[in-house]
Amino acid sequence: MTLSLERYTDRHPRAADSAAAFVLFIFAVLGASLTIPDVERPHQLLPAVLLAAVSCIALLRHRDYPRTTVIITTVCAMAASGMGYMLNPLLLAPVMAALYWLAALTDRRTARAYLLVTVFLLVSNAVITDRLAYPLVLKTLAPTIWVLLPVVAGSAARLRISYMEAVQARADHAERTREEEARLRVAEERMRIARELHDVVAHHLALANAQAGTAAHLSRTHPDRVPQILDDLSGTTSSALRELKATVGLMRQANDPDAPLEPAPGLARLPELTDACRTAGLEVTVTTEGIPRPLSPGVDLTAFRIVQEALTNVTKHAAAKAANVRLAYSHDRLTVTVCDDGTTTVPATPSPGRGFGLIGMRERAHSVGGDLQAGHRPQGGFEVTTQLPLHTHPKEPEEQITWPSASCSPTTKPSSEPPSGSS
Repeated sequence: MTLSLERYTDRHPRAADSAAAFVLFIFAVLGASLTIPDVERPHQLLPAVLLAAVSCIALLRHRDYPRTTVIITTVCAMAASGMGYMLNPLLLAPVMAALYWLAALTDRRTARAYLLVTVFLLVSNAVITDRLAYPLVLKTLAPTIWVLLPVVAGSAARLRISYMEAVQARADHAERTREEEARLRVAEERMRIARELHDVVAHHLALANAQAGTAAHLSRTHPDRVPQILDDLSGTTSSALRELKATVGLMRQANDPDAPLEPAPGLARLPELTDACRTAGLEVTVTTEGIPRPLSPGVDLTAFRIVQEALTNVTKHAAAKAANVRLAYSHDRLTVTVCDDGTTTVPATPSPGRGFGLIGMRERAHSVGGDLQAGHRPQGGFEVTTQLPLHTHPKEPEEQITWPSASCSPTTKPSSEPPSGSS
């Protein structure tokens, strides 16, 4: 019932104000007819009715002119008191309603100022113009309390409304923040998937293109080797389809029964990568320095993708016959270096619409707390070096290693142990 009344009041404010003004008019008329024993009230009730009507008509505009409404109702109450009507809560009902709405619709300073002025005018007028000898308490203390109560109630209502607005504003802000965070996460996920798709598609298509070119060249000079290269080309495209399916499967729902279950690639798959490059005419050697240590899944995937993208760039942009991949393990970092012996044409800064491989590799390294440098070698070729954080157990042995500064050829004998991630 209360909720329905509040909803109706919010939808029809003028009708609610009219009903309230009519009720207050009845109260004011009843208050004008009240008196106390041994005190005779004025014989004429019509003046009080007219004053009450004026006050209640002014109350109809309290939403637009709350200060003017208080002034009009106070003047009418003073006129009724000067005619001999006793100041009681019913007679002062229009004044009390006007003060309540003033306190609810304006600030605290305004409500306090109008309260003090109203109390002063009512009390001084009742004391000066009293012709029927009403008790002093009914002329001073009682009117003060009666007009003070609606101001307190109106101030509490204003504070409650302000609090609800603040709560709503915080809720709206939190909702906007959640939406922005969700959009940011979606954008990050799209960037990650786009990077994965770039690595998978660009690498395998570059290898397939190189293998197809090699097969076309050997078909005229060594036709007996073409079937083997075509078999390798078929394996390259099949591997591309598998990785593409696994990457796109990341966008499926968690309850999709067809979602891929195979783990993300890591350094354990370097032999497959180097074999594919050899069939494309690029001889790739892998050397390991230090003691291989277990890598976190993110670092393992990042290291593999950087090596994959670097070899793809060598295949696409460099006139190279050989490339070297060096994995150097220290106590807290893994340094991955990929260099070639050819004449590279890959730009250090991409031109519009192409050359984003280096940017993608650098973003991958930064995403796991690492760093990446790429540039031309003084002795020829191109070199990509990345340092990735390596978290090891404190009890594992460590080996002191001296790193070369400008060359990617190993300073120690290549380890016979497989790359990190292999059993």
